[in-house]
Amino acid sequence: MSQTKTLKVRVTLFFILVGGVLAMVAVVTDHWALLSPHLEHHNETCEAAHFGLWRICTTRVAVRDKEDKNCERITLSGEKNCSYFRHFNPGESSEIFEFTTQKEYSISAAAIAIFSLGFIIVGSICAFLSFGNKRDYLLRPASMFYAFAGLCLIVSVEVMRQSVKRMIDSEDTVWIEYYYSWSFACACAAFTLLFLGGLFLLLFSLPRMPQNPWESCMDAEPEH
Repeated sequence: MSQTKTLKVRVTLFFILVGGVLAMVAVVTDHWALLSPHLEHHNETCEAAHFGLWRICTTRVAVRDKEDKNCERITLSGEKNCSYFRHFNPGESSEIFEFTTQKEYSISAAAIAIFSLGFIIVGSICAFLSFGNKRDYLLRPASMFYAFAGLCLIVSVEVMRQSVKRMIDSEDTVWIEYYYSWSFACACAAFTLLFLGGLFLLLFSLPRMPQNPWESCMDAEPEH
């Protein structure tokens, strides 16, 4: 592989590494979506919540500001009560989540995200082994694993988005307003870096095309 191609591969792998870190952060954190009720009176108690793939955290704070009609500004304040979803930890209680949204959504989003991390690990192993002598061909399966990881991650994002929509539309919760938080943004950024990085890595790892019309890929001089 030429020095120019090697530099391109290393730069691409750096961006893929950043995408992998963002994917890990998104999977292990619980700030995918923030939920809040609409307040009619300024002295009401606001029960806001934020959740991720594994658990949900609720916060209760008395709102005294007359101008605040939602809980967006106080979501991160107050005493938090966090619990893992019941289908992941039977000892914990999260009845609101279990009742108001199908647990299949949560299980599917988490499982697909785990598959994404698995693809990242396998792709990283292939990329690491490709630095050995005459093992450039391992970059091609590595690129495919990274692209698959990005696709799994964006599917997990969409499943989570549908889960939030069902929760908001449910009549059994007080939450009628929501917005996506930084964990959700990390997942979207990770998808972009992993998917595009995988495609570029595949492009850079392909053998050199023939330079003359009478050459074939086998006849072309190998790269050093």
